[in-house]
Amino acid sequence: MKPRIVLENLEERCLSPYAALSKNSKGRNVEMQEDDVRTAFQRDRDRIIHSNSFRRLKHKTQVFLIPSGDHYRTRLTHTLEVSQIARTISKALLLNEDLTEAIALGHDLGHTPFGHAGERVLNEICPDGFKHYKQSIRVVDYIENDGEGLNLTHEVRDGILKHTNNIAETREGYIVRLSDVIAYINHDIDDSIRAGVITEDELPHEITSVLGHSKSQRITTLVNSIINSGAENIRISDDILVAHNALHKFMFDYVYTNPICKSEENKA
Repeated sequence: MKPRIVLENLEERCLSPYAALSKNSKGRNVEMQEDDVRTAFQRDRDRIIHSNSFRRLKHKTQVFLIPSGDHYRTRLTHTLEVSQIARTISKALLLNEDLTEAIALGHDLGHTPFGHAGERVLNEICPDGFKHYKQSIRVVDYIENDGEGLNLTHEVRDGILKHTNNIAETREGYIVRLSDVIAYINHDIDDSIRAGVITEDELPHEITSVLGHSKSQRITTLVNSIINSGAENIRISDDILVAHNALHKFMFDYVYTNPICKSEENKA
């Protein structure tokens, strides 16, 4: 029996009823012969990892556009952190880890240089506007592979497109959406402390008393909250969500609008 068939049978026997099964994928824009070894979602993951757009993420910075040091996040390291968080949640809930990983690795392929400043400028000058999640779909459909695209499955494309503003068709896609927010808030805190913009002690006590006093504790709290809510209803529990939203507001008030963080935007 082909390894792919064995894996598809394992998915059907072992995964949650809420999981997206690779053999039930809605398919690709262009039909192609199935791989003997890899499932459809594994194949998508590999296509994304080996793409030019994925490698370009290493040069795209986030909050600190021109950081003076080697330890600040880039879009590539952010993507890997999102993937790790999302896979942990997906595996614990017995959802499809391969689909989750493929969506996570592809979710920011269309992001601009210079963080969201680049996105804002392109949105102003492009006749139809510009959103990085829509650009990510253009990348995988039309730009990659010398204009032929990566020909990804419907489920992976849907998760990439809806990772910011909409509810994905699969629970795996929604997990990536939540993992994206968990990752960027917490690594932005880490980078901001490293840059001297804030200190750990300046994080409000009413937030840290709920979420934790370190990056690791906060991520663990949020991940456990989603896992404990179960696969039927992917969500952050209400009490944790209140603290997380407060942390989000704190970051906008004291970091994302901070002159140190904004100093390079006009130049960019």
